Amino acid sequence: MSKTADHRTHLVLENYIGGKFVPCSRHIDSYDPSTGDVYCKVPDSGTDEVEAAVQAAREAFPDWSARSPAERGQVMKKLADLMEAQLEELAQAESRDQGKTVMFARTVDVPRAVDNFRFFASSVLHHTTDCTTMDHLGCVNYTVRSPVGVAGLISPWNLPLYLLTWKIAPAVATGNTVVAKPSEMTSVTAWMMCKLLEEAGFPPGVVNMVFGTGPRAGDALVGHPDVPLVSFTGSTATAQRITERSAPFCKKLSLELGGKNPAIVFSDADLDQAVTTTVRSSFSNQGEICLCTSRIYVERSIYPEFLKRFVAAARKWKTGAPSDPDNNNGALVSREHLEKVRSFVTLARSEGATVLCGEGEDPLVLPQCNTSGYFMRPTVIAGVAESSRVMQDEIFGPVVCVNPFDGEDDAVAKGNGVRYGLAATVWTRDVGRVHRVARRLEAGLVWTNCWLVRDLNLPFGGMKNSGVGREGGRDSYHFFTEVKTITVKH
Repeated sequence: MSKTADHRTHLVLENYIGGKFVPCSRHIDSYDPSTGDVYCKVPDSGTDEVEAAVQAAREAFPDWSARSPAERGQVMKKLADLMEAQLEELAQAESRDQGKTVMFARTVDVPRAVDNFRFFASSVLHHTTDCTTMDHLGCVNYTVRSPVGVAGLISPWNLPLYLLTWKIAPAVATGNTVVAKPSEMTSVTAWMMCKLLEEAGFPPGVVNMVFGTGPRAGDALVGHPDVPLVSFTGSTATAQRITERSAPFCKKLSLELGGKNPAIVFSDADLDQAVTTTVRSSFSNQGEICLCTSRIYVERSIYPEFLKRFVAAARKWKTGAPSDPDNNNGALVSREHLEKVRSFVTLARSEGATVLCGEGEDPLVLPQCNTSGYFMRPTVIAGVAESSRVMQDEIFGPVVCVNPFDGEDDAVAKGNGVRYGLAATVWTRDVGRVHRVARRLEAGLVWTNCWLVRDLNLPFGGMKNSGVGREGGRDSYHFFTEVKTITVKH
């Protein structure tokens, strides 16, 4: 946990197991995406570290699960208060680690991480169980819900603390203990949160943090026989591996995966609002949100006007140093990811599509210290074939494709024409159309005339290749508990 003023030494993270920070013998380099420099050493944990964490979680389970939901909630609310008191430090760290702007981390990531603990500390108090009577048999049936045990939680690099706490909070609120593995690319805020757990009142072993890669630490965690439940957010390919590793143990799985989300803009839409919000839904957080819009379908009669306005607005979406409050976007998370995103733009050009702004079209002027960072301007592409990989695969960057459609059926067919089904947005003033189109779209979330409005009580998750299961107030409660039916004859 050393950090000195010498710029040649790096922040060195340690695993958090059984209430103590534990050094690791192997490390992975972690980069500052805005400069391209190594600034942090992350533990490269494997089977031994995961085994120690699972044992610590198992030992902590009887006491933690025996506490009342209100008692557990008090500890969670104390942690939320401690995190909120460090909001600025956490936001600065999240920005440096992930590449996003400090402003986004300050206004979105960290406040939502705090809210996750407060929300589940409260919501867990308000669930009810079922009861039926069978008077003719003299029987009463009722259900009880119990924590599952040790929860294995694996979170991604795009919204690091935000999505990690979205898993930890409901897991511990319902009485489970946790072994969590954040992305090896964005581990710093998870490590910072661990420093607050003891002061918040978490007993040793309730929350354990094991840092490392998916193939080593992640694989050991999901394949561990004493981890009966796994919640994962990340790529569909990794989820397939998790499913295979979990199958012999019949584990409970919650998988929140990729998206290729459509925005459908009808001719009666409020065009000003549609353009403004769709720029935000396409490019927020560098386009590195599973809910970001990556395909825009516009009714043909307004297509030219929409495209003109949208490209002009995309050009005004500023990219640059994450610390500059005037910038909307910072850097992408890694050099490899930047190259992957750029490769889709190259592919679109080679297939005859038109790049209207952004990559290869508009210059990107950066401060000297950021010239080796992983930056990319918002990029709008028109005329991509529906069958192209550019239209079918998740790009997960500041790239959006825009095509026209003809009528409601065509819009729905195009919207549903990919293997993903996480989210969609619909822009129209016609209330009947709102309900018809929303019902027909194969997506777990459909927003109309807005984007990213979230009630945490309601289900979150996707259809098709976008995942298995749902998260949210009641859904997370059900996932992190086992239900039992008890029948009493009197």
